Amino acid sequence: MVEMRLIDIGTNLTHASFDKDRGQVLRDAESAGVSPLIITGTNVEESGHAQKYAASCNTAAVKKCFSTAGVHPHDAKTCNENTIAELSVLAHRPDVVAIGECGLDYNRDFSPRDEQRRWFEKQVELAAALEMPLFLHERDAFDDFYRILKKTEKAPWIKKAVHCFTGTGRELDAYLSLDCYIGITGWICDERRGVHLLPLLTRIPAGRLLLETDAPYLLPRTLGKERRSRRNEPKYLVHIARYIADILGKDPALLAHETFRNTCDFFGILQ
Repeated sequence: MVEMRLIDIGTNLTHASFDKDRGQVLRDAESAGVSPLIITGTNVEESGHAQKYAASCNTAAVKKCFSTAGVHPHDAKTCNENTIAELSVLAHRPDVVAIGECGLDYNRDFSPRDEQRRWFEKQVELAAALEMPLFLHERDAFDDFYRILKKTEKAPWIKKAVHCFTGTGRELDAYLSLDCYIGITGWICDERRGVHLLPLLTRIPAGRLLLETDAPYLLPRTLGKERRSRRNEPKYLVHIARYIADILGKDPALLAHETFRNTCDFFGILQ
């Protein structure tokens, strides 16, 4: 019997590492109580794949997957005059629940920074026009990212989720001042890189916390014997939730209930 019900707000289920067993990964997640899944779109093509796969999983009565439609900053260099129109078409499909993953990434600089900023702003404008949530990415680009995101104060109806938050306390406070939701991944289980996040958890209001795996990336290092491969999966969200609940001194079932409700509210999902 499933002990908790969770929603993975960010899983890259269209990644090639899932090509041989994508259906089984979905079934394993559902058996663990992780359902539905939000499949991340990272460019126009991948957003299309994510939407099609989500649609193939769903019936009128049961929604097992949803998806986002957006261009990750790494792919900003691929954008053209058709990009926003193509994302808009995808965004109008019933399985698509947010614009993104979009934002800025100055850590890798796979796309020129001016192009990252340009297409991030255009996607913020698209979310405003469509009255859809923003699924956001920021790495080593806080000042420019916050400057652009602050413009959403003029469109308070836009809900915003900072995906895979790994920042500082100052950055967390700034995001919360804009009423952002905060996505926490298995990064927090990493004793090498995630320790600074532990005390910050208590500063995230219960109504603004979201949980995600970012699978197949960021496999929790605290999995122990379960860690049979380097591939993360949505089913491991249960482990992440329990780990966070322990840090917060909270009943895991209560944390699951709170984050499930937050996710439904953020994405406008009726469950």
